Amino acid sequence: MQQETDRRRAAGPGEHALISRGWDIETVRAAFPALALADEGRPRVYLDAPGGSQVPARVAERMSEVMLKSCANEGGAFRTSRDSDRIMADAHAAAAAFLGAAGPDEIVFGLNSTSLIFYFSRMIARDWKPGDEIVLTRMDHDGNVGPWVIAAEERGVTVRWLDFDPETFEYRYEELDGLINARTRLVACNHASNIFGTVNDVSRIVTAAKAVGAVTMVDAVQSAPHLPLDAASIGCDLLACSAYKFFGPHAGVIFVAAGLRERLTPLKVRPASWDMPWRLSPGTPSFEAQAGTQAAIEHIAWLGECFGDIPTQAPLRERIVAGLEAATAYEVVLMDRFLAGIADVPGFELYGIGSRNRLNARVPTFSFRLANQSPQDIMQALAERNIFGWAGDFYAYEASGRLGLRDSGGVARLGLSHYTSMQEVDLAVEAIARLGA
Repeated sequence: MQQETDRRRAAGPGEHALISRGWDIETVRAAFPALALADEGRPRVYLDAPGGSQVPARVAERMSEVMLKSCANEGGAFRTSRDSDRIMADAHAAAAAFLGAAGPDEIVFGLNSTSLIFYFSRMIARDWKPGDEIVLTRMDHDGNVGPWVIAAEERGVTVRWLDFDPETFEYRYEELDGLINARTRLVACNHASNIFGTVNDVSRIVTAAKAVGAVTMVDAVQSAPHLPLDAASIGCDLLACSAYKFFGPHAGVIFVAAGLRERLTPLKVRPASWDMPWRLSPGTPSFEAQAGTQAAIEHIAWLGECFGDIPTQAPLRERIVAGLEAATAYEVVLMDRFLAGIADVPGFELYGIGSRNRLNARVPTFSFRLANQSPQDIMQALAERNIFGWAGDFYAYEASGRLGLRDSGGVARLGLSHYTSMQEVDLAVEAIARLGA
C-alpha cells in the first residue's frame, strides 16, 4: 500500500478536490456525539486533534459492551473469559490490518506509544556497549527520544542527531551518510511531525539504517489519523501509534517485526506465556481499550465503504486504506482553506510547510505565532470563543529548542481532522485575524 501513499503525496490540490467531491461532512460528523455539544449555545469547535481526537459512538459503545457484558480476564473456560480471548484476537487482527503488519503476531498493545517505546528500549538496549552509537532526530516527540537517550546514557552509547532545516521544516537527509555507520545500533525517526506537520520520508531513513544492521523505530502517532500506514513496506522493525490520536481510546499499539521479536528477551513475569500476543505484552491488557481501538479502526474502514467506493465485504485493509485516502483528500481541501485564510493576517508566522502547492507533504497540524502575543494568550482567546487548541511545545523538546521557542511559550497549535467542517476552519481563521488586527 506504500504506492497509494506515494500517489496521495504526489497529487495536487486540484486532484484532491475531485477525490473529495463525494465527501459528506454531515454524515461523518453524525458519527461523533461530541460534535453536537454546545456551551451556552455556542458549538464546540474541536481543533485539538493532534493532542487527542474525538471518538465515534461505536468506540464508546464497544468499550461499554465489553465492560458490562464480557468483563473477565482471558484464558478461562467460562463464557466471559472466552469473550476476552476473542476480543483480544479480533483487536490484534484489526491492528495488524491498520498498520500493514504480516499478521496479528506482530502487534503489541500497551498504555500509549511513549510507555511502549520505553518498554522496548529496555529490551533493545541490553546488548549495547560503549563505542556503539544511535541516531535520533531533532524533530521527534520526546516519546521517541527520551527513552533512547536514557538507555544510551546507561550503556555509555553515543547519541548522534539528524537535524532538520528550519526554513523548510524537513529533515536534512543529506546528513544520513555521515551519521549512520557500522557502529550504529538504532535509528529512530517520526513519520509526521507533531509540531510542524511535516510528512517525512521514513523509508529513506530506514533503508540507510538497515544497510548497517541497525534497529529502526518509527513514531507514527501523528500520521496514523491521516495516512495509510504500511510497516512492511517501510521496512522498519518497530512502528508505534496511539489509538486516542486516531479516534479511539487511550491505548498504544506497536508493530514489532517478526525478525526483531525473535531476538528480544522479553521483560515479563516468569509464568507468562512466551507465545504471541503475550510474549511481549507488559502485563494483563485493557480488553475494553483493545475493543475500542478495533472500533476506531472499523470507523476508518466505514469511511472507505461510504466515500471510497469499497464494498463492505472487501478485506479490512482495503477498506482502511480507502477510508484514509478519502478522509485525507478532504483534509487537503481544509488545509488549503486555512492557509488561504491566514495568508494576509498581520504578524502571523507559520512553523511548517506553508505552500498551498505542497499540501501532500504535511498533515493538517498547524503551529504558529502572532506578533506581540504569547501562544498561551492566543489559545486562551480562542478558547473564549469555544475554539479548542493547544499552546506549548507538545513534547517536541528538541524541535522547539532548535528554533529557540521552548523557553518562550512554544507555539499555538490547531489541528484539523476529517470531522472538521469548512465553517469551523472559517471560524478559526476569523478569530486569528481578529487577534492579529
